Amino acid sequence: MIAKLSRTTKTTLSAAALISAAAFAATAVSATQASAAPAPAADPRVAVHHFDLDAGQTPENVVLAPNGDQYVTFAKARQVAEVSHGGAVRILATLPLPADSGIHTPALGFPLTLGITRDHDGTLYFLYATGTADLTGVWRMHPGGRPERIAALPANSLPNGLALDARTRTLYATDSEGAIWSVPAAGGTATAWTADPALAPVGFLGANGLKIHGGAVWATNLDRGTIVRVPILPDGTAGPARITATGLPGIDDFAFTGHGDQILAALDTVNQVALVQPDGTHTVVLTAADGLEGPTSVAMRGDTASILSAAYLTGKDPNELTVHVRD
Repeated sequence: MIAKLSRTTKTTLSAAALISAAAFAATAVSATQASAAPAPAADPRVAVHHFDLDAGQTPENVVLAPNGDQYVTFAKARQVAEVSHGGAVRILATLPLPADSGIHTPALGFPLTLGITRDHDGTLYFLYATGTADLTGVWRMHPGGRPERIAALPANSLPNGLALDARTRTLYATDSEGAIWSVPAAGGTATAWTADPALAPVGFLGANGLKIHGGAVWATNLDRGTIVRVPILPDGTAGPARITATGLPGIDDFAFTGHGDQILAALDTVNQVALVQPDGTHTVVLTAADGLEGPTSVAMRGDTASILSAAYLTGKDPNELTVHVRD
């Protein structure tokens, strides 16, 4: 476990808090490298409209299955769901409500399910943040089984993005309070893998989305609008962090497009999706005009991207948008 993080502000996810985050992001836009050139994306369409906002079905993160199904976390509902290729939603699990209703969950003030990843045998791993020591951590659910916590994380952590390194059977999780954790896929003790300053928040949320790519852990920092690459050294420890892209306000989750280090990133608070090149420059390729409602997560299958929006700021239509990404 790491020591209690120095930031103690407990902001609720009220409209005021989110508007504050959006204002911060809007200020950062002036420094962005985003281009007004035509978007290198084609045929955007809203594939799923019927997430129930009143029931807390705010899609936070997504992972794809080989058969075309998706597995999604609904943050506010504390749920894990299956979304079929045709768009039908089936709730697989609802996580237990903490005794204090999660009012001490860092930065947000309510319990929520966050990052999700899938093993080759269909086992799902996902993150739950509650502000309590008995529930916060990494959870697992085998196909047809029940959810179980396999690793505890500190009550004052906010586990957010999650990925599985299949080679070493290690799970990596961002902590929006400013760290990345590693956990054996079999379960056990969580290790504070790195707490590099590049992961720290600036008033709201720091380290957010996470992917494993090219021998490194890649993470976003929402407050700083950056992408950070941390090498996985031969002994499994973290190498020196390097910022690979800046000027990405409100960046949440992301996906590699399959073209080297090129990234498609969800910019939640400014309602955009950006295509980030390996040299760090980027182009905004989708906006609210395409149907975005506060994009939170991205998944790629071939040249088709699935982009989920939670409508945290818009409060209208949490949805899924699909788009073809050009090379």
